Amino acid sequence: MTVKEYNQCVDKFADGVYRFILKNIKNEDNARDIVQDAFTKMWEKVKDISFQKSKSYLFTAAYHTMIDLIRKEKPKVSIDSQYELGNSNDLGYSDLKEILEEAVMKLPEIQRSVLLLRDYEGYSYKEIGEITNLNEPQVKVYIYRARVYMKNYLVSMDRVV
Repeated sequence: MTVKEYNQCVDKFADGVYRFILKNIKNEDNARDIVQDAFTKMWEKVKDISFQKSKSYLFTAAYHTMIDLIRKEKPKVSIDSQYELGNSNDLGYSDLKEILEEAVMKLPEIQRSVLLLRDYEGYSYKEIGEITNLNEPQVKVYIYRARVYMKNYLVSMDRVV
């Protein structure tokens, strides 16, 4: 990849990578750092990366950096507690966007990532597999489980306003 192509990547893909990371971690400073780190990694390997693969490389590098940060900062929580649908939210939300964001943030990190890559960024199952180092059937299973959780979360009676 040439310097000109690298600069085109910055112009074309920086916003998309930033939105994806920010949607996952909800921290603007960390999201900017992760995006910058992904572009730094790409610059270090600029001679080895083709322009056609640059978008996939950026999302993959940003995804792995984000996962490392989440693992470092996140306290250990059991999967069972992440799926509890009890009366954890009695605030009486009326804003659908807030309810959706709350539901997405309660998903396990891998399910949240593949769901956002598919539904928010529009990646194919194959591309998501390349970014997350999963095979296509695994990607489909994680997306299915995330959607089932989202459906159950959104339909539960204590969230209906």
